[in-house]
Amino acid sequence: MAAFASSYLFLQLVLLISLFYFGSAARSLAETFDQTQQPILFQYHNGPLLTGKISINLIWYGKFKPLQRSIVSDFITSLSTSSQSTNQPSVATWWKSIEKYYHHSNAKKTSSLYLSLGNQILDESYSMGKSLSVGKHIKQLAAKGDQSNAINVVLTSSDVLIDGFCSSRCGTHGSSKSSFISGKSSKFAYIWVGNSETQCPGQCAWPFHQPIYGPQSPPLVAPNNDVGLDGMIINLASLLAGTVTNPFGNGFYQGPKEAASACLGVYGKGAYPGYAGDLLDDATTGASYNANGLNGKKYLLPALFDPSTSACSTLV
Repeated sequence: MAAFASSYLFLQLVLLISLFYFGSAARSLAETFDQTQQPILFQYHNGPLLTGKISINLIWYGKFKPLQRSIVSDFITSLSTSSQSTNQPSVATWWKSIEKYYHHSNAKKTSSLYLSLGNQILDESYSMGKSLSVGKHIKQLAAKGDQSNAINVVLTSSDVLIDGFCSSRCGTHGSSKSSFISGKSSKFAYIWVGNSETQCPGQCAWPFHQPIYGPQSPPLVAPNNDVGLDGMIINLASLLAGTVTNPFGNGFYQGPKEAASACLGVYGKGAYPGYAGDLLDDATTGASYNANGLNGKKYLLPALFDPSTSACSTLV
């Protein structure tokens, strides 16, 4: 289910970017956007959501600079920060909207979710080579992290080839059986996201790179001045939302659509196919963003489907 959802997310992004180009002769852009604003039917399939204190462990596969690692680790730390010094709109405010899914679940008692940055594992020697498969190698890498009350995130560098990367997906999430803990086996959730900077930034790092299809308007300036890493943040944020609300394939989803992939290509109000929406601009760098994080970091995060309104909700 999760792998199908990630493939759908990728294919829909390509279609979304190209929709204006191929459909402009038949109908206006306003008509196209109006259809994207129709209420989305979303169902809860009675399965568990992730609850309690969850550590997000990062498994870095390949070469990443310390600054690149800090972009991701600061994003994770910003998700549940209680710091009052963070400017608004913030990463924490974006993530707080996920709570609505817990209120709409069938749980007799509303549960809470607390995310924190866990361990970081560096594999700079490419221990499994530079050509990996999701079904085998990514699961093995994910298993290197703690498997109890955790989400293990595998991040692969730009020179690592993954089956389906660029051609059908920018990342994926799923679950795998854990080792025996306290005498019994269970499942743990994992995420994989690849750095598309040199392989397919037009597919997996839009709107920070020109799309491969559709109108070739200038790309937006990446908020952390790293097209590959800023693109990874978008995909990681989307997959993280899908992971906590549909960790084992029986949570919140409608077909291949999950909490963020249901709002594909929408980052701000006024978004339409090929246009990310009205975003905030950094006065110094000219970068586009919609969320503030810790340590002065800025990020562009996807809209999330709001189960209360059956519509996409944006920070700006």
